[in-house]
Amino acid sequence: MPEVEIEIGGRSFAVACKEGEEPYLRAAAKLLDTEAAVILGQIGRMPSDKMLLMAGLMLADKTGALEDDVKGLQAKVAAQEKALRSAEERLADRARRIAELQEAGPRTELPDSVTDGLAELAARAEALAEELEGRASSGGA
Repeated sequence: MPEVEIEIGGRSFAVACKEGEEPYLRAAAKLLDTEAAVILGQIGRMPSDKMLLMAGLMLADKTGALEDDVKGLQAKVAAQEKALRSAEERLADRARRIAELQEAGPRTELPDSVTDGLAELAARAEALAEELEGRASSGGA
């Protein structure tokens, strides 16, 4: 089991980890060191255990805030997916109506301007659905 030397708050620690986990351990130590530097900058010297505890609590607070952000973004994505499904359903309904009107041919009492208008509305709805689908797939709000 490899042993990695890390530095947190100006103090060195030897930490054992599984083979191949060294980069992850160093990355985690860097996050903890960043928080420790903030604490030491505000408070000054303190015992290692207290410094590590406070730095860990600060990281836990940031992690909690990020988890809340993720939940909010997931809710936005779900709302966009619902709007996209609704737009797709409306588009399909309009496409069915247009097809029915076209099948009816000249017997229909609707003037060409109405049919053209419906086709234009369907094209706009399709463009909106594609835009919403693009936003949903890219994770944008």
